[in-house]
Amino acid sequence: MRIAFAVLMAVHGVAHLVGFAGAWRLAPDAMPYKTTVLGGHVNLGDAGMRAVGVLWLVLALAFAVAAGGAVVDRSWWPALAVGVTIASLLICATEWPEARIGVAINVLILGVLAVGRSMARI
Repeated sequence: MRIAFAVLMAVHGVAHLVGFAGAWRLAPDAMPYKTTVLGGHVNLGDAGMRAVGVLWLVLALAFAVAAGGAVVDRSWWPALAVGVTIASLLICATEWPEARIGVAINVLILGVLAVGRSMARI
């Protein structure tokens, strides 16, 4: 079960790379470039969106580290997973409704972590 959960976290981390690629205009044919968040209500400008893109990248890497920690069963991986998932939930919320699937995956991850904690091990 822990390995399957690690795969879910890793895949979710890979999905965060879309946010990085979009903010840095790395795939202009695949996704439109924008400088706004919160449904177009807040304009961050080009530099602000690049900063948001870096956050997407950091979260992708953090999910990969948490997944790796889960695979090798390190004691710190659940705490990292909780922190990165909460941060991911917040950044996905700023991109609502485009990132609604990410919000759902984050809620799922937090639920599994809560159940795992109550069972003492995933």
